[in-house]
Amino acid sequence: MRSDSLAFRLIAGAALWSGIALIAGGLTLSAIFRNSVERSFDARLDVLLDSLIATTEVNEEGNLARTRALSETRFDLAYSGWYWQIWPVAARPAQRSRSLFDQSLDLAPLQDAKRSENGLAVFDTLGPEAQKLRVAERRVTLPDYDVPVSFAVAGDRSEMNEEIQGFNTWVFIAMAAMGAGLLVALLIQVQFGLRPLERVRFSLAQIRSGRATRLDGEFPAEIEPLAEELNGLLEGNREVLERARTHVGNLAHALKTPLSVLTNEARMHDGPFGETVDRMARQMREQIDHHLARARMAASANVLGAHTPVEPVLERIVLALERIYEDQGISIELDCPDEAGFRGEAQDLEEVAGNLLDNACKWANARVRMTVIPDAAMRKARPFLCLRVEDDGPGLPEGARNAVLKRGARLDETKPGSGLGLSIVTEIAELYGGELKFETSALGGLRADLYLPSAAA
Repeated sequence: MRSDSLAFRLIAGAALWSGIALIAGGLTLSAIFRNSVERSFDARLDVLLDSLIATTEVNEEGNLARTRALSETRFDLAYSGWYWQIWPVAARPAQRSRSLFDQSLDLAPLQDAKRSENGLAVFDTLGPEAQKLRVAERRVTLPDYDVPVSFAVAGDRSEMNEEIQGFNTWVFIAMAAMGAGLLVALLIQVQFGLRPLERVRFSLAQIRSGRATRLDGEFPAEIEPLAEELNGLLEGNREVLERARTHVGNLAHALKTPLSVLTNEARMHDGPFGETVDRMARQMREQIDHHLARARMAASANVLGAHTPVEPVLERIVLALERIYEDQGISIELDCPDEAGFRGEAQDLEEVAGNLLDNACKWANARVRMTVIPDAAMRKARPFLCLRVEDDGPGLPEGARNAVLKRGARLDETKPGSGLGLSIVTEIAELYGGELKFETSALGGLRADLYLPSAAA
């Protein structure tokens, strides 16, 4: 997929916003879950703290005493991560759980902790062996005890963090899977949504190759006006071409009639004046024929939808030339695939093929071969076909190959013709975006490769 394509822009834009939405959603879910887990953990610490306070009383000696153990057995395991501590604020010796062993809870962060309405403070601190602890602390004034007592319960944050990390992992997997699914859905949606444009492209290619003359089929409401405008443009192009051909034909008829009259009148007068008029009239006729032919070729070369099967045209030319050169014993071989097509009009194909074959027959000793290559390689975007004509004649020196393409050039005056054939072939090829090349033939003579736009692709 090209980076400047409409599909890429749609997919990239939708994927970008979907990715941002999924990341934002994942972060939001993670934050909500983290808050929920922390509230649940804090609520558990609060319950244990209330149990610790409820099971502590002042004995007959005026000291703090525990009436029963807490239900959490990890308070009895050394450095288990779960601890409690009872500390009279007046710097009296503190009581602590067996899990603290010979350590005590660091209550320094308590100074910056905020207390709730019931006096509860929750904060994070480090415990034995650098454990990350979550601490819930409350100061209570007990009956018959002269100083406030700080009750604290601590739990290992690693349990909470593991639960949060596990949730985040599943959120990441779920968001990644959802993102992949959305991307696949986007690809399918874009491909399905842009399929009518592919049909338009295919229809235009059919028109360009000559297989169709208009955009046919049903299109979505957004593309239907475009198809109608294109069909109108094609129809208008054909009408303009027909009008131009009509005007060209009228012009040719209007000019040739007076020229014929001048020629006839000049021939009736002997002498230099009559010869000059006759010569100038013939030159004018040649120029008119030449430029009118170029105008017709230029119009037909640019018309959309022109398509000509190659094989029937070449078979007719070969049959006619075999009869013309029958007395000279010239054999013409034709190798043309059935699917070969020319993106142009039959008149132009007859003109170039006839000139090439006629020129080869004039110079051949006994054999002429024409090969049609439907998919000839040229450094151009559109497909080309190659008309290859070879003969077993004397060939043509490399230095003289460009000279024969000049209008009216003739290397041997003994051969019939006006010297215009190859120049006409070159002009037609150039109008169609092709070219004419000369090489040495495998038969021993000259090989002419004529490239013309193909209608087979």
